Amino acid sequence: MAGSYRWQNRIRFVDTDASQRIHYTAMFRHFEAAEQEFLRDMGCPYSSPAFREYSFPRVHVECDFTAEIRYDDAIEVELTVDRVGTSSFTLIFHVTVEGRAVAKGKITVVSIDRQTQKPCRIPDRLAEVLRAHLV
Repeated sequence: MAGSYRWQNRIRFVDTDASQRIHYTAMFRHFEAAEQEFLRDMGCPYSSPAFREYSFPRVHVECDFTAEIRYDDAIEVELTVDRVGTSSFTLIFHVTVEGRAVAKGKITVVSIDRQTQKPCRIPDRLAEVLRAHLV
């Protein structure tokens, strides 16, 4: 996909349940890791001093599993920016194993002022990076 970012990882034992399939909560950790690597690679990590006055909580998360994902599978997570609003943005994730679609998800993040704990405008640099990757 144009404007997408790809990140690869492997399903670890800790990611699985007793059947050695991925535990449903583990996929959100892989989504978050892909998001953090995307922002780091764009020179815009959440840990940047420029974002010291902000927090970025998730307000909506979803994941659909479309095929089995097992222990030791090599996954590729494709991240795309779906929407950038004034104070929130939405990321879409497509996960494959050996080119086969296995999961898809969505995360909506809100920019929060740390002092007031209220939604605020997405920092300009972050909004610029996100908008450059809209699909």
